[in-house]
Amino acid sequence: MNKQNTSKYTATITIGLQAGYTEQLLTKAEVIAQLQKFQDQLISTEGVYLSAAVSECDVVLSGQIEPSVKLDFINYPKFPLAEDLFKKHILMLTEQLMNSLRQNRVVIIFHNEIVMLENNNEIDPRIIKS
Repeated sequence: MNKQNTSKYTATITIGLQAGYTEQLLTKAEVIAQLQKFQDQLISTEGVYLSAAVSECDVVLSGQIEPSVKLDFINYPKFPLAEDLFKKHILMLTEQLMNSLRQNRVVIIFHNEIVMLENNNEIDPRIIKS
């Protein structure tokens, strides 16, 4: 049995399943289709493989309860990347998912920092603001 070790780099992206702040709900399958589209593009153009574990969850903040999908990434030992490349490609993936799934704001939890990407300052109207 072969054993492969690599440096530990992780990222978690949570994508809301509401298109914008509308009532239109996306499906997990739609998110996965967009993820696979980007993965295929990365593999063919740069030889980069980003494997994701996909699970359903809810984002809750005050009056907001948004069905969401969580994408968990690791620096997969079969296709290891340097930390800067890992983060670069996760950021690119997140931007593409935000645009294709009509998301205003997405937070990426990396192994050593949290990054928020935001298209504008709008806040979901269900969140109580004072």
